[in-house]
Amino acid sequence: MNASDQELVSQFTRAHSEDAFALLVNRYLNLVYSAALRQVRSPQLAEEVCQSVFTNLAYHAPKLKPNTVLTAWLYQVTRNAAIDVVRREARRQEREQIALQMSQMHTDPSEWTQIEPMLDEAMRSLDDAERTAILLRYFENKSLRDVGQALGTSEDAAQKRVSRAVERLRDYFSKRKITVGASGLVALVSANAIQAAPTGLATTVAAGALTTSAALSTATAVAVTKTIAMTTIQKTIITTLSALAAGAIIVSVYQAHKASSLREEVQALKQQQQVSLNAQMQELQRERDGATNALAALAAENAALKKNPPDVAKLRGEVGRLRMEKTSLGSTSALSKVTANAAAKKMLRDQQKLGMSMIYKGFAQQLKLTEQQTDQLNDLLADHIMNNVDHVTAVLRDKLTPEQMNELFTTQDAALHAQLQELLGQDGLSQYQDYTKNLLSTLTAEQFKGMLSGNDTAKQEKVKQLSQVIQSTVQDALTKAGLPADYQLVPTLNFSNIASEQEGERNLKLLDDIYQRATAQAGSFLSPEELIKFKQFTTTAISNNRAALALNRTMMAPIGN
Repeated sequence: MNASDQELVSQFTRAHSEDAFALLVNRYLNLVYSAALRQVRSPQLAEEVCQSVFTNLAYHAPKLKPNTVLTAWLYQVTRNAAIDVVRREARRQEREQIALQMSQMHTDPSEWTQIEPMLDEAMRSLDDAERTAILLRYFENKSLRDVGQALGTSEDAAQKRVSRAVERLRDYFSKRKITVGASGLVALVSANAIQAAPTGLATTVAAGALTTSAALSTATAVAVTKTIAMTTIQKTIITTLSALAAGAIIVSVYQAHKASSLREEVQALKQQQQVSLNAQMQELQRERDGATNALAALAAENAALKKNPPDVAKLRGEVGRLRMEKTSLGSTSALSKVTANAAAKKMLRDQQKLGMSMIYKGFAQQLKLTEQQTDQLNDLLADHIMNNVDHVTAVLRDKLTPEQMNELFTTQDAALHAQLQELLGQDGLSQYQDYTKNLLSTLTAEQFKGMLSGNDTAKQEKVKQLSQVIQSTVQDALTKAGLPADYQLVPTLNFSNIASEQEGERNLKLLDDIYQRATAQAGSFLSPEELIKFKQFTTTAISNNRAALALNRTMMAPIGN
């Protein structure tokens, strides 16, 4: 007997069962994909909506009430996600172009083609119970008995509710000059509302949703616009995402939580990530062991066949091939293994772009960049991270010296600056460098704002003062440490910290010193209670970033290390 939705959700939330979550994705993917496609009018964007919806499910699953009708919940989340995508796309295109594309897509005069573009808006006009009844009855073809059970009512009452909902849908279409009978409308919706999602999408969506959910287990990434790239618990930006399945560079933020709760949540996240990492490492180890065994067997055969030169030459060639295969497997990282899949790599890059757009939103506003310029800026920053991920992998794989490592990252920075100068001009590049140099002070103060007391004006003044204190402390600390003024102190944005454990510890120690000195100076404008909160904030920042750096280093290191 098939498990119920509630049973699968319970298995997923209690035991972190990926199989249970995959069953939920397979069960509802066609519903979500079809609803998304009707609204965004693009298969690629519909797949993006699916990823967003099931990521939301993975994140919100522990909070769902036992009587939640998952069909209705997913449908509403799909609606919201599709609206966000449509609005985003509308900003990128002229209205005339959108209208032309839409008109070209609706050349079929059939009743369904007339109804389809309006169906989800019509569904929105229904109340929650009516919408749920239609979804269960005609989108999922449930019996009236099942509908009644889901709604907590009788079969007869369910029939009446469905009938009323159908009439309201007919009225909606009638007002828009589309006349269709009740039976005809029911037949059209039942036959066409659900389409098969693309082959393989379920696997991609399930993996992506679990990946993002693991990194966002205490986060609300969509809502984060002012973020500090140092701690994780309640809000998180992913600049390089593949935490559960591939590894991540996590740019994180913190809001008030008890220290014990913080430690528990961080530990849970690390355990989830480690389980997946261990599975991947075991798989790669098996592949490498297989190559090792084959190599040993061929070497033995080589020794036995030395008297037959033609066979020996052939065998030596095979031995050489297997040695190369073994070396290749041993130098593969968990991250590169997963991102060999094009879809996973694209998701990784898209998440980086999202993270950078949030971190550099203030910079784009400061320069008054156009939407096109802002998009180009975020593309450059996302590609910059992707390139640096490759560089980190190379440093760990080839065991480069500190000098070689610094040259690698310096060259990459120079390439980015050249591209930014071409996009923004010399003055724009200078402002970018200043903004980046001050990320620690700006983002720390802005994120801590939510933990301050007083009205908005008072909070903003404290934010300004805290930012100035941290900024002056940073410059003094860098000078004493003999580091350049543009040294990046945000731990997970400084790729040397991932490539070298020693560099990472130096950064964290310096950051801790800066925070302690800033705390001492902030006593002139923060209350005693606010100072306590700030100390907790900074302590958590150091702890979580140490864990994030270690995780990323593990994920980017060769499996054979």
